[in-house]
Amino acid sequence: MLPALLSGNLCSLRGEEERYAFSCIWTMTSNADIQSVKYHKSLIKSKAALTYERAQEIIDDSSQKGDVAESLRGLMKLSKVLNSRRLGNGALTLASSEVRFDMDWETKTPKKVMEKAHLDTHSMVEEFMLLANISVAEKILSEYPDCALLRRHPIPLKESYKPLVEAARHRGFEVSVESGKALADSLDRCKDETNPMLNRLLRMLTTRCMTQAVYFSAGTIPVPQYQHFGLACAIYTHFTSPIRRYADVVVHRLLAAAIGADDIGAGLLSQAKVQKLCANINYRHKQAQYAGRASVQLNVVRYFRGRQETCEGFVLGVRSNGIQVFVPKYGLESIIVLQTSAETTIDVEELCVRSGDVTVREFDRVKVRIYVNEKNQQRPRVELNLVKPAIPGLSVDFDLSSSEGLGI
Repeated sequence: MLPALLSGNLCSLRGEEERYAFSCIWTMTSNADIQSVKYHKSLIKSKAALTYERAQEIIDDSSQKGDVAESLRGLMKLSKVLNSRRLGNGALTLASSEVRFDMDWETKTPKKVMEKAHLDTHSMVEEFMLLANISVAEKILSEYPDCALLRRHPIPLKESYKPLVEAARHRGFEVSVESGKALADSLDRCKDETNPMLNRLLRMLTTRCMTQAVYFSAGTIPVPQYQHFGLACAIYTHFTSPIRRYADVVVHRLLAAAIGADDIGAGLLSQAKVQKLCANINYRHKQAQYAGRASVQLNVVRYFRGRQETCEGFVLGVRSNGIQVFVPKYGLESIIVLQTSAETTIDVEELCVRSGDVTVREFDRVKVRIYVNEKNQQRPRVELNLVKPAIPGLSVDFDLSSSEGLGI
């Protein structure tokens, strides 16, 4: 992020204060059909600065009748139409584990760790951000067909879906991977009333079967490959977050030149230079993902140091050396490693662990104890012990580095 003075003030909309912006403005029908699109350098004086939670409260409170409340409800209605339309085109609804920390800034230690809650207002904002990104991608591609900075999500190979297909099959469901629409529809059908978490776990597993979305320069690959598989759109870019992504800054420059609001640098008219820039942004994005995971791991360790807790978890995977457990309460994921034992066996083909009369299968609900192992002073780590069902010879090694994610 940029320094706080820029990211949280000068470059962000604030209630009742004027701020310069770059706007994508649509004229829409009540059914979210776009009649026209305009792009402007703009001056905005926002009526209110709201958190997602506060905006949701206003929408849900029928006694709220002001301009802000009515505008929010109108946006929510349009966003639901846009979302339904995207899903109808085959867009995927995936899942991942994300946590947030309530920090004690005096000691710089987390007071609380919690999984991020998803609200309808998150989806409302996301739909218009996606639409803006698509609209801007269309505009800059029309002006710069050989050097526009775009973002694509390649179609995954069918072989990469094998863990997902096998996991669903063992639970009595069939997942079709013939197309994005077939995949989305089959995931919608994978529901178990006795285990509401099953659908979410399958979507998390689907995320890990995906290829990574990447930036590229227009003109370097065939046009059909421009598509974004996860979003089910033919063209896409990043425009909406210039305070945290350099790609968006480049797109702003391209769009400003496309509408005659600014001159364009010679470097952005060179396909080779734009492609080299994209390669660097893709690399830096990957490194930022690693750093983000390491930050989460560090703060989870700091939170659990000196304490332990027993929580509900779910078996996200059965590996040749143990089971992978996901703890929804903390968005925590870890491998419980199986020590060799004559009594306990792992059946990777059947995705289960057997120990006497006890069988633990993929997606089963379990109870685990979470604590920090500080035997290695140089590398303290969060560990899980399986509490229920009890299986002898299980230990844990906490590692988030294998979690990929889609990175839309």
